[in-house]
Amino acid sequence: MNEKQFERLFRLDGRTAIVTGGSRGIGRSIAETYALAGARVVIASRKEAACEEAAGAIRAMGGDALAVPTHMGELAQLERLVGSTVDHFGGVDIVVNNAANALALPFGQVTPDAWEKSLGTNLRGPVFLMQYALPHLIKSPHASIVNVASAGAYLFSAFIHMYAAAKAGLLSYTRSLAAELAPHGIRVNAIAPGTVGTDMVRNNPPAMQEAMANAALLRREATPDEIAGLALYLASDASSFVTGATVNIDGGLVPR
Repeated sequence: MNEKQFERLFRLDGRTAIVTGGSRGIGRSIAETYALAGARVVIASRKEAACEEAAGAIRAMGGDALAVPTHMGELAQLERLVGSTVDHFGGVDIVVNNAANALALPFGQVTPDAWEKSLGTNLRGPVFLMQYALPHLIKSPHASIVNVASAGAYLFSAFIHMYAAAKAGLLSYTRSLAAELAPHGIRVNAIAPGTVGTDMVRNNPPAMQEAMANAALLRREATPDEIAGLALYLASDASSFVTGATVNIDGGLVPR
């Protein structure tokens, strides 16, 4: 290791990253971190105004960003997301599957529509986005997929069982695609956050939020920025020999 190698270790210069759910919370922190590391960033989220605001904020700090409103449950929109990215930036090097919904229903009240809404956004969407991006990732010398799962994939997850099942499925895809895509030089890894101060957590009653934070060994929730560093590591050359891994970033929630 020398100074030049060290300076480039976490840099993403010349690379293009798609970040779903990139307009707020964990996704926005990841998008801004990637931009500061030199990446061209595509913000994908459902609401056009929110996407444009996040992309504008990145451009205001000197980065290069494109807003592409996208619903993870709509496959045609995911295909358009990849096409817009390639048309604008010329390729895809990094895919971050971060967008999710935590639809909660008691078992016994699950409907086919609810199932499709939850699994469509949390599992089917990420899988097809990776597939649509695959031809372009194959061409990249630095291809990396980062799947944002959840500590809930390992835990008793009452009421959010569909979310937890989808995230467990995403971890399975992470391992399987790491093996299948390794000959193409594409790395596939996942992160499993615990309780993070995002809108998804804020939608719970205050007492529930407090209980979720105190469940971790560190007895607090994380900030979105605390998740972004791990996402940068897994997208950068610093993790060039890491694939098929899931890294828990949960304050000790799962071990406890």
